[in-house]
Amino acid sequence: MYYSAGNYEAYARPEKPEGVDRKSAYIIGTGLAGLSAAFYLLRDGQMKGEHIHVLEKLELAGGSCDGRKDVTKGFYMRGGREMDNHFECMWDLYRSVPSIEHQGQSVLDEYYYLNKKDPNYSLCRATVNCGEDAHTDKMFKLDKASALALSKLFITPEKDLEDKKINEVLPESFFKTNFWLYWQTMFAFQPWASALEMKRYLCRYVHHIDGLPDFTALRFTKYNQFESMILPLVKYLEEGGVKIEYGFDVKNVIIKKENGKRVAKKIIYEKDGVENSIDLCEDDLVFITNGCCTDTSCYGDQDHAPDLSKVKNGQGESWNMWINIADQATNGEYGNPYAFCSDTDATNWMSATVATSDQEIIDKIISICKRDPREGKVTTGGIVTVKDSTDNWYLSWTINRQPQFKCQDKDTVLIWLYSLNTNKEGNWIKKPMRECSGKEVCEEWLYHIGMEKDKIKDKAENACNTTTCYMPYINAFFQPRKESDRPKVVVDNAVNFAFIGQFAETPRDTIFTTEYSIRTGMEAVYTLLNVDRGVPEVWGSKYDVRELLRACYYSVDKKSIDELPLDLKEKILLKNVLKAIKGTDVEILLKESGLLK
Repeated sequence: MYYSAGNYEAYARPEKPEGVDRKSAYIIGTGLAGLSAAFYLLRDGQMKGEHIHVLEKLELAGGSCDGRKDVTKGFYMRGGREMDNHFECMWDLYRSVPSIEHQGQSVLDEYYYLNKKDPNYSLCRATVNCGEDAHTDKMFKLDKASALALSKLFITPEKDLEDKKINEVLPESFFKTNFWLYWQTMFAFQPWASALEMKRYLCRYVHHIDGLPDFTALRFTKYNQFESMILPLVKYLEEGGVKIEYGFDVKNVIIKKENGKRVAKKIIYEKDGVENSIDLCEDDLVFITNGCCTDTSCYGDQDHAPDLSKVKNGQGESWNMWINIADQATNGEYGNPYAFCSDTDATNWMSATVATSDQEIIDKIISICKRDPREGKVTTGGIVTVKDSTDNWYLSWTINRQPQFKCQDKDTVLIWLYSLNTNKEGNWIKKPMRECSGKEVCEEWLYHIGMEKDKIKDKAENACNTTTCYMPYINAFFQPRKESDRPKVVVDNAVNFAFIGQFAETPRDTIFTTEYSIRTGMEAVYTLLNVDRGVPEVWGSKYDVRELLRACYYSVDKKSIDELPLDLKEKILLKNVLKAIKGTDVEILLKESGLLK
């Protein structure tokens, strides 16, 4: 497997890999990584569809990319997906998947035109005082110490950041800036999260620094992630002969070392309460989704808080399987699941989905985001963070294009909200979010959007339906780690198995993204089948001096160099540098970026 850039290889169709007709594949998990592996086996690996078996414990595909309506409880969306124009692997995949909405279009076509005609941007990024605009006004408000520390983090080698937390490499003043407010709530980072992952995000999305405050950097699907992304992909696979087998709870993959090679020999699973196994040979390829951020999700409804009695550190179906596999390693080559799943107090947050058609509530929404959600277009443009709650629940909420579900009533609006702090009492509801029923969660949100206090309880109970979800491992992949804590997509000397998903290691890309899942699936297939076509490299904006200079300009709130708070020594040095670059391309680049007037 090798990486490529540009159009030359992007449009090439690989030759059929040698020996593929005698091979079979077993894919554990139907999350985006597993479905992507099946896709690349089918399209580029040209494996027969009937030779591809996708094993799923649940009755529905999609993994964490879910979205459904429970007839007894209401709409559920555990999370949402924010996309970027430089998700190279994702768009490589979806250019070949037909839309189930528009005949003759691919999912990429559908997505492209949607976001071209209705571009994403926010008109209110944060609120204070029960629904008033906090006027962050696209400013980062970085002090000098924070700006220098961020710059240092950007160029620090990953090896030097292993096992370090963000608050160990950035000053205390940084966590009071708008930059951190935007960053933390958009990506769900915490101060104790991995500095290594923070660096990767900085490098990966440096071309989007200017779009961070108002979400112009983002793109979204028309419907929820399940209907817009999973259903078309599942249909493509099934029409290609791929078999998705539900009710398969995989417990372990037995791996043996033979003549210097690592070979997956057996899949142990449980189905209908009976344990069984699948014997494997070297021509049977196994793709393992190790770990899952939504493992052990706990659901609540309008009248009940989620039941957290089954949440125990280090336990969950996906974690148990990975632990069983990792225990077979001789030198940690299958990763260290305990680095991610051992502290649910650090890795949890909670989301809720509110359904309402109440005009008074919708009027409050319109007064904040300046758009009517029933028009079917971009509404909030991304999350609206409640600044008053940063020391409490740390609540944010968003309304994507409506309807979010095809079955949704045209007058109903779905609001998704989430809390980074589930163990602190709210501003209005004086108890932790994790202990709250859906009604109580809705009351807290209604308070923060400015609903009259004497109406809050009645509106939450009779004008809304709220479902909730507590996810103990949702931020597990942000835990401070070593590079070796995540196994390589294909470990050294492995001949017939690969790790895929958010807890497999591929260089330079960022977890908690659709792109990461798809990239690992693509890399796994291309490696094990020796597909002779380049995997598109991670977009290289961190190597583009234009993007770096532009990011500098926006991160100092669009000040030119001579407007920066420099001391005498720095001013003298700057004067000499500017004299040296006079009339060169460097001067031109600085002027184009805005750093020079």
